[in-house]
Amino acid sequence: MTRRRVLVDLQFFTGTKGGMESYAREVYSRLSPHDPELEYVAYVSRELAASDTSWFPGTVIASSVRGDDRAAWACGELFGVARAARTHGAALVHCPANFGPLRSRVPVVLTIHDLIAFRHPEYVPGPYARVLRMMIRCAARAARRVVTVSGASRDDIVRLLGVPPGGIDVTPLAGSAHAPFDSGARPARRDDLLLAVGNRMPHKGFETLLDALARIAPDERPTLVITGSHGEDPLAPIVKRLGLEASVQLRGWLGREELDELYAQATALVFPTRFEGFGLPPLEAMARGCPVIASDIPVVREIAGDAAVYVDPADAEAIAAAIRALRDSPARRARMADAGLARAATFSWDATARATRTALLRALEG
Repeated sequence: MTRRRVLVDLQFFTGTKGGMESYAREVYSRLSPHDPELEYVAYVSRELAASDTSWFPGTVIASSVRGDDRAAWACGELFGVARAARTHGAALVHCPANFGPLRSRVPVVLTIHDLIAFRHPEYVPGPYARVLRMMIRCAARAARRVVTVSGASRDDIVRLLGVPPGGIDVTPLAGSAHAPFDSGARPARRDDLLLAVGNRMPHKGFETLLDALARIAPDERPTLVITGSHGEDPLAPIVKRLGLEASVQLRGWLGREELDELYAQATALVFPTRFEGFGLPPLEAMARGCPVIASDIPVVREIAGDAAVYVDPADAEAIAAAIRALRDSPARRARMADAGLARAATFSWDATARATRTALLRALEG
């Protein structure tokens, strides 16, 4: 059997972009370099080319694109990847990060994680929302099949992009590859440490979370660690204005070991997002036995089921009340930890990888 070559577009990959990079790494680290039907070739950013790519199951080809240069990266997506596919004899292109070529003679599978630029352009800075909408529309139009990560995102893609449901494959994500903590080997947790994880885009809801923390009396107030910033943290002035300097730690981008340590110690993860395509932090927390307080929005319920405490992400007092209630009930935290472990076990990166491979083969079949 002749193996067909799949060019995987990793021009976006810099090591600092969170969920989409986790998705690409977790999926492709599980696909075999000895697949009898598919051969994988990565077309990567300069940043990724200079780092460890041993997780990728095939040849790695460096592009000239810096993933942190938005203009160069956009040009690489719109035009460069299609040229690279032809140059390197690919039978298929997989673009795993929302964007892809304007046109392509080689069939394209496009993974769309979310449509925030369509659903909530107010959360996207400056004129960037218009650019994102244009790029996503063009990529979806050029794609033979679309992959997405949740039922909620699938519904958005059908409604807002006009992609037929039969042309979409849903491949849910999973928690980290690191071994979860079982109930017999659970580390001791603090009862005064909250964790929040994410970038500083407005929809993440961190300003409301800080408002909630300020509503808790200082002598009862837990420490809140918020990770995921780059450079000067826009939350710092809010922390100062609310007088929370002694209670809040604003952390930058953390490596997996540091983040795992925080998941292991935290009383709870608080996930006050207003919008997500999937939302990995609750699943990663649950996989480590960390209780979750999360936004009551459909996609988060799709992920966390009955294993989380749900709050209105716009209601600071409700978030504060949920924090107080969980802090004051060790027994409830223990029940939530067990429920979270059971829920997280229903998601698997191996299953995500298998479903992605199936979507690639389906696209090759036309």
